[in-house]
Amino acid sequence: MKLTNKEKISYGLGAVGKDMVYMLSASYVLYYYQDILGVSAIAMGVILMIARIFDAFNDPIMGVLVAKTRTRWGKFRPWLLIGTLLNAVVLYLLFAAPPALNGSGLVAYAAVIYILWGVTYTMMDIPYWSMIPAFTQSGKERENLSTLARSCAGVGSAIITVVTVICVAWLGQGDERVGFKWFALIVAVLFFIFILITCVMIKEKSTVSVEAPSVGQMFKALIRNDQAMTVVVTIVLINTSIYITSNLVIYFFKYDFGGAGWRDSYTLFNTFGGAAQILSMMLLFPLLRKFISTIQVFYVSMGMGILGYAVLLALMFAPIKSVYLLFLPGFLIFAANGMLTVLTTVFLANTVDYGELKNNRRDESVIFSMQTFVVKLASGVAAMVASVALSLCHLSQDTESAAQAAGGNVVGLRMTMTLVPIVGLVFAIFYFRKKYFLTEQKIEEITAQVQQRKEQQ
Repeated sequence: MKLTNKEKISYGLGAVGKDMVYMLSASYVLYYYQDILGVSAIAMGVILMIARIFDAFNDPIMGVLVAKTRTRWGKFRPWLLIGTLLNAVVLYLLFAAPPALNGSGLVAYAAVIYILWGVTYTMMDIPYWSMIPAFTQSGKERENLSTLARSCAGVGSAIITVVTVICVAWLGQGDERVGFKWFALIVAVLFFIFILITCVMIKEKSTVSVEAPSVGQMFKALIRNDQAMTVVVTIVLINTSIYITSNLVIYFFKYDFGGAGWRDSYTLFNTFGGAAQILSMMLLFPLLRKFISTIQVFYVSMGMGILGYAVLLALMFAPIKSVYLLFLPGFLIFAANGMLTVLTTVFLANTVDYGELKNNRRDESVIFSMQTFVVKLASGVAAMVASVALSLCHLSQDTESAAQAAGGNVVGLRMTMTLVPIVGLVFAIFYFRKKYFLTEQKIEEITAQVQQRKEQQ
């Protein structure tokens, strides 16, 4: 039975709320604790990396728990609802650090709350994405739903990217610490409402029931699924590259681009970029798919991203301070990111069928737990790189004006924002080209073989 429009809209709405939460944490937690609260940039980098190492063990275990769950409401929706409620509470606490805390106490608070945020986010993110293979058919329906969900996720990310700085300034009346607290509360409430709608309106349609594997069996399944591991590594490289820039772009506008109206320029740039990202998912990706395969769209997107970073680097050293000139590289980077988020989800969903054929079991929960882990791993690595750059460049609230952040400091910021991502994307292209072979024709063959095997059983 095909998906109804109500199911598609409900699932997409959940993606909006989910990525609003993720983008707020991924893009602003470093800025909140380092620039506003005064925690050492290196200390924050270490905290974010430790949280990701913890996730290396937590995420696959969560995948196992989801796979073992059997309830009258299905195996995905209970975890999705519980995880969302807990994550919404922790998100608020993450951006509502008690004013009395300082020094080591504040560092400890940031470490504990951020790790809890990762754990609770995993609780809802794994079942959310695992539902795609469970209630869609292979091929076009799955690709269309993945595209819709990723487009909606892009909307959620874009909303946070566009409105955060302005809303924080307005809610806090000039006090960013207060502004972030109230803004996080609003986002948390919207997040829970959106996911609640998802849980109520969609139902799992897969009737396949398999014995829940052990943690050891799950790791073996992942290791044996070479295509899943290929996509996982590619996602890490791509997201790390992009997240480095997203972590540092606010510092670029505040301390390099500068000026009293840096917030307006930052918001304008992100508004344009967010629109480009959404339109690339909803219009550019479907348009390209009419003429070329998903793998070819992948290479086009990667080329756009690399070109965008090269143009951005050139403009950074040009004696021009117009935000409108940044729209060109902004379009290339944001549009590439939009299409890549859709593509990597489609590729990962395809590896579920491949893994079923190869290992004789559907491990969608564990495969998609790896997506959760690698996205957070990428954000942790990117935050660590950004933290080191900020420490070396001596950029913080103590820097009163862009003029003070001059010379080598600004050069270091610019190079980290552009050259490091270029290297990461180039490496991702070569790795993906060498390892990934699940073409559309190959997927059709695998689907037919899996179906034939089921009929024979």
